[in-house]
Amino acid sequence: MRDIEIRGDMIRLGQFLKLADVMESGGESKELILDGEVTVNGEVDTRRGRQLHKGDVVRVLGQALRVA
Repeated sequence: MRDIEIRGDMIRLGQFLKLADVMESGGESKELILDGEVTVNGEVDTRRGRQLHKGDVVRVLGQALRVA
């Protein structure tokens, strides 16, 4: 699992994927999220604007990323 440091208390899911260098563009992130390819804390979430907080775990493309 890889920890991704954020500034502040929360970050939106689409922004987090871009920050973690999983996706090159917001469009790619949006597509994966809408297709149900992203889980947050073990549950599929199709909301690009989903708020993530420190300790949340995002899984995408075989990677586990923790908000830190």
